[in-house]
Amino acid sequence: QVSLVESGVGLVQAGGSLRLSCAASGRTFGRYGWFRQAPGKERNFVASISRSGADTNYADSVKGRFTISRDNARDTVFLQMNSLKPEDTAVYYCAAASITTMDLRYYDYWGQGTQVTVSS
Repeated sequence: QVSLVESGVGLVQAGGSLRLSCAASGRTFGRYGWFRQAPGKERNFVASISRSGADTNYADSVKGRFTISRDNARDTVFLQMNSLKPEDTAVYYCAAASITTMDLRYYDYWGQGTQVTVSS
């Protein structure tokens, strides 16, 4: 049984920081990604990371503020979010894929999502 479980629900003020975690079980994936979905909007790519951790991709809106990392020994992926803005408010989803992609259609497994709210 494959599962991805996010943690790190948070309410933070603008300019603050928050770290999300995603624990995977059932198998090891080649690539993990974080996506987010604001109310009434589409789900969008945030960041992804390769199996080794050497290759990462970021959406332009989060570059320089967010950092994705992974701990393969614990099968866990992290998203460190700094300098948070109100427009970062969304449900954040962890996802897993077997190829390098930012397209959510190619991510086969998804977590349940975790709410991040940034107040102004």
